[in-house]
Amino acid sequence: MSALILTGAGVSVGDVATVARQARKVEIGPEIIGRLERARKVLDQAAAAGQQIYGLNTGLGANLGTSVEGDASAFQRQLLEGRSSAVGQALPVETVRATMLARASMLSAGGSGLSPAVFIALVEALNAGVHPVMPSLGSIGAGDLVLMTALARLLIGEGEADYQGRRMPAAKALMMARLAPISLAPKDGLSLINASAVSCGSGALAMTDALSALAQQQQAGALTMEGFGANRTILDPRLQMARPAAGQGEAAKALHDLLARDEAPAPTTIQDPLSIRCMPSIHGALIEAIGQAKRAVEIELNAAADNPLVLADDGVVMSTGNFHTAGLSLAFETLGLAIAQCAAASVARFIQLTGSGRNGLTKYLSPIGGASAGFVPLQKTATSILAAIRHKANPVMLDFLPVSEGVEDHATQSLFAVSKCAGMIALWRRLIAFELMAAAQAVDLRERLTLAPRTGAIYAAVRAHVSMLKNDRPLGSDAEVLHAMLADGTWQAAAAIGKEPD
Repeated sequence: MSALILTGAGVSVGDVATVARQARKVEIGPEIIGRLERARKVLDQAAAAGQQIYGLNTGLGANLGTSVEGDASAFQRQLLEGRSSAVGQALPVETVRATMLARASMLSAGGSGLSPAVFIALVEALNAGVHPVMPSLGSIGAGDLVLMTALARLLIGEGEADYQGRRMPAAKALMMARLAPISLAPKDGLSLINASAVSCGSGALAMTDALSALAQQQQAGALTMEGFGANRTILDPRLQMARPAAGQGEAAKALHDLLARDEAPAPTTIQDPLSIRCMPSIHGALIEAIGQAKRAVEIELNAAADNPLVLADDGVVMSTGNFHTAGLSLAFETLGLAIAQCAAASVARFIQLTGSGRNGLTKYLSPIGGASAGFVPLQKTATSILAAIRHKANPVMLDFLPVSEGVEDHATQSLFAVSKCAGMIALWRRLIAFELMAAAQAVDLRERLTLAPRTGAIYAAVRAHVSMLKNDRPLGSDAEVLHAMLADGTWQAAAAIGKEPD
């Protein structure tokens, strides 16, 4: 895999995922160091001229009006120590790596005034696999400042680090990786921490997962249409053109392509329940929400989100609110609602498939009948999971209180919005596993059914790990196996068999 070259623009959510999860290397583009040097020069000149610069020669938050006297570099260490107040379980290494890349990407835009040596140290630590142990609780979305102190302290050799799967003092991890702690020039500490890099990095990973889960949901929906004997006229492109709702045409085309064959079977009904008939519009709304969240994340990844901001070309340093991520929070709140709606439809289809028998299917999808429970007990599990998703869909971005003596009287709760959305995606995949299992069972029970090439590949991927239900057995363990495939990436490889080239 080729290295990701930082240029100050163009970093995508996919780039974050490969660096965070596949240890892709990061290189500094040839123009970056010069850009950082110019910004640093402007910052130093403004300070020398007597300009009050937040976090360089003034205190932070409620201490804004307090001048910093004496060693400005020592103050940078002081502000890191004083703001290391995050608590809770440590974030996963992949999230920390995503955070490190997100901050490096933002800094490469050149608006922070960060010393080039500090920027280089950040990239070197990322490439060497030296990761700060970063507690998970403390961000309110007005920047992830309290959490980000763990990263800044790592670079100066303080705090704890995760290196080669072991937790150890940061100074020891740097030494083992043949890296040296850095010294902080004025404002360097604030430049490292005053950004929403945890929210942004986490958001990029959540976006990657949402995109793969959407593809899996489309596959499950297509297999349901096969097993249910659904009326496929709902996918006619003329219907989508008649009502060009956001994403609907794209969702319908994807389903149509999954079901494509030389001769489509006759539908069993004039029209199907809404969870099937309205799949293009339900999935289309999710496609639109994913696109909105992806745009919001990639804006942050490639933006100068600093306060104060150095405008090197104009030779000025200005206070900003660029660290404030209301748009990111709103995008993920919307995405959460779209996921919840899609998950609810998946559960509805599962209940249609596993109910009293519709379109010629047997009761509870049991081939033996009688007192057999078949798939119906899983209805309880599915509705329990859906309840957890619906709970997480409740908005959090309005839940804040004024802090720092009212100076910080608004917050966005971006990290909370992103993390609960990520939790929803993980739960949603479990429902997709249920739908795939039920749809495959329906296919088995529908005699003489010939599947389309691509739905045949989806069916084969299910059956490679979960056999047909012939007598009552523990289906929870089957669902766990299928969910693991959906979550770890092996499902994509299995279900890609028979897929037409792009």
